Amino acid sequence: MLSRRTFIGMSAAAGGLGILPSAGHASGRVLTAQPGSMRFAGEDVPATDVWAYDGQVPGPVLRYRVGEELNLTLKNALDQPTTIHWHGLRPPIEMDGVPFISQPPTAPGETFHYRFALTESGTYWYHPHVQGSEQLGRGLKGVLIIDEDEPPEVDRDILWMLDDWRMDADAVIAPFGAGHDKSHAGRIGNVVTVNGSLQTAEPVRAGERIRLRLLNTSNARLFAPHFPMDRVWIVALDGHPVPPHRPSEGRIWLAPGERADLILDLTEEPGTTVQIDDTAYGDQRRFHLMSFVYGAEPALPGRDNRPEPAALTPHILPEPDLERAERHEVVFEGGAMGGLHGAQMGDRFLSMRELVEMGHFWAINQSVPTNMMTPDPLLSLSLGSSRILDLANLTAFPHPIHLHGHAFRVLTVNGKPVPNRPWRDTFLLWPDMTAEIAFVADNPGQWMFHCHILEHQESGMMAVVDIA
Repeated sequence: MLSRRTFIGMSAAAGGLGILPSAGHASGRVLTAQPGSMRFAGEDVPATDVWAYDGQVPGPVLRYRVGEELNLTLKNALDQPTTIHWHGLRPPIEMDGVPFISQPPTAPGETFHYRFALTESGTYWYHPHVQGSEQLGRGLKGVLIIDEDEPPEVDRDILWMLDDWRMDADAVIAPFGAGHDKSHAGRIGNVVTVNGSLQTAEPVRAGERIRLRLLNTSNARLFAPHFPMDRVWIVALDGHPVPPHRPSEGRIWLAPGERADLILDLTEEPGTTVQIDDTAYGDQRRFHLMSFVYGAEPALPGRDNRPEPAALTPHILPEPDLERAERHEVVFEGGAMGGLHGAQMGDRFLSMRELVEMGHFWAINQSVPTNMMTPDPLLSLSLGSSRILDLANLTAFPHPIHLHGHAFRVLTVNGKPVPNRPWRDTFLLWPDMTAEIAFVADNPGQWMFHCHILEHQESGMMAVVDIA
């Protein structure tokens, strides 16, 4: 298999990897999903056939200001249906991009118009919700940023969109649908990119304060970049502001779908290089993700006496009434090395062997949808009600759980209160972990609730929450 080291050795260095465009009106534009090709490395490596938004991987950064309107037309130039899901946003249900549930799939040659208000600032992303494991795995994904009215005072705003690819030695994307991926940890690739590139150098200047937006847009890989620096603060998770705090041991965990905004003070001397390694799978599988490469310019003045960053303006979201909230147990089971012996599918209880023969490996509350495209509701909630979900992962694998159309507060993990009860839209449940999350069911519709390891979602770990 083609190693990332081999790719990197062939790639050419380039500057300005993660610099973001300034905010501008992206309304009224057409975004085309189409076949394309890209070179991950130099001319010695063949081009890779991909699927791309507007011919680029990742797709164009869509940038707005809070309170503006997203007004965009998807044009499908692929040979299969597609949609766009706006991951982390809270649009009307008909704009959510889930085929047959919130909109009809956009057929080849057809278009679909998305239009809704952007009510919360933050770092979000967009991707299809049709044959997601393949369409994302071939490159259909992009970043959407909604700027605050009062953004933090930084010298630069930088984006690192983390992803991985499974390729053969000729840089051809490997086939999809392997049973091992579905029943184990998902499709983990052998080539890692940042912003679609194998470049591992981020040019910086001594004394800069930067905002770094991290996103994990892979099918299944966990990322845990380690920042061996003193002045690093997390200021937002999944787009939602949190009190600025230092990451534990300098490491930021990101499961597929999760995001984190950081503020970093670059206090090293000119000419220094600070290496950022990924540590998600232990030291034996540690790899070089990125480096801050300091230029020779003199340091910006005042680098040693900057105050700690101020908190971002918190979002105004409906607060769940925890005293009156109704509770629901949600148990995730199945997979290899799991204890699930069978699950309910419609009016039949099927053994695990029968489920596996049908391509199903996972269950929620010992139930598997009879129709993976239009599952029966797991929960039916009254509009405006407060709910607490007691989540439990009884499998041998981690699962990033994503709820569409809402944000939820994380109350406890393994019975212990979580400081500041952060708002999230995706939350990583480790094996044997329990968590309490709470939200107000304020957005009517049938909303997807699923594991964001896409191979798990497509083989049983998905459900619908019906709010009316």
